[in-house]
Amino acid sequence: MAQTQKFKIKELQVFTYKGINRKGDRKTGEIKATSIAEAKALLRQQGVTASTLKKKARSLFGDEKRITAADISIVTRQIATMLGAGVPLVQSIDLIANGSDNKSLRALMQKISVKIQAGLPLSDTLREHPKYFDDLYCDLVKSGEQSGALDRIFDRIAIYKEKAEALKSKIKKAMFYPIAVLVVAAIVTSILLIFVVPQFAEIFGSFGAELPGFTLFVLGISELMQQYWWLVLGILILTGFLTGKAYRNSLKFRTAADALILKAPVIGNILNKAAVARYARTLSTTFAAGVPLIEALESSAGAAGNEIYKNAIMEVRDEVSSGNQMHFSMKQTDRFPEMVIQMVAIGEESGALDSMLAKVANIYEQEVDDAVDGLTALLEPLIMAVLGVIIGGLIIAMYLPIFQLGNIVG
Repeated sequence: MAQTQKFKIKELQVFTYKGINRKGDRKTGEIKATSIAEAKALLRQQGVTASTLKKKARSLFGDEKRITAADISIVTRQIATMLGAGVPLVQSIDLIANGSDNKSLRALMQKISVKIQAGLPLSDTLREHPKYFDDLYCDLVKSGEQSGALDRIFDRIAIYKEKAEALKSKIKKAMFYPIAVLVVAAIVTSILLIFVVPQFAEIFGSFGAELPGFTLFVLGISELMQQYWWLVLGILILTGFLTGKAYRNSLKFRTAADALILKAPVIGNILNKAAVARYARTLSTTFAAGVPLIEALESSAGAAGNEIYKNAIMEVRDEVSSGNQMHFSMKQTDRFPEMVIQMVAIGEESGALDSMLAKVANIYEQEVDDAVDGLTALLEPLIMAVLGVIIGGLIIAMYLPIFQLGNIVG
């Protein structure tokens, strides 16, 4: 077994060549090989004598599509379908690789296929690509290998990944609209202050009268934006970069930020429901796959997507490992809704915890969907209102001196 784990597969590389075939015709093209020596040998077998042969340079902007979580979800469903239809695992992976238009995904599936044919278990092979297959995914595959029910496990993983991607899409949609309101408002306001307001300032200079305070305030902001717009933009970009870096690297900052956003109006409610849905879906999937409850709770904590819920789930795990019932442990955290606690209690008493958790996940995923639709309907007129107030305020500020001048003349 140790020898098998040390076995390494050389990765295929792409080489470009120019040469002459046996007929004396010039030939150019690409060839895949593990080394330049192998590439030359393959070309000789094809009757081509290479005059130049070099590794293909990567495009500056990248010529290959990256592999997304949605791609992995689709691949998982394809494997589940083919295994369920009786297609062997290696053949299933080869079919997916050959049918993919994404070169990166095709290369990934080819690597996995080669390793499996070399005798490595699928779960160990997937662990070599943690960027695409996390511990939860690999643990579930391993349980399927051990139980001999890999087709059913892949079906469960496929459902889990599809639900997770759908939930992620809903959350992104919920976050998009508030950000869109702020960005559009900032762009419109900046354009008006930098390009439109200065035109009025020239007109006001010929009045020779004292301008209203509101107008002076707007003119002051306009001058500031004209002179230091680059500084304002730089501060905003730097703030965003440092905030993102702190969120990724500082547990304390991330916990504080997650706690704050969970209390935000409307958005906080959606994120709370999404975290409960993730928890229930992950726990249902892992527990139903035969993973022990303590390990399943650890996986659920990792998939929570929020430090506050992650800490709460880890508290539940500690309490359960001490011998307490899960529903009681959940109640102690003051984080889970009463309905969820009651449904978990019923599941524990009836011995159908996995199916009850699946029902909880379905309920909360639907609630997230409804909440996002409601937010969309609310924010569409709100965008118009915010822009109306901003643009209307600037227009009033610019026309106040004209109105005052008219009153004086009158």
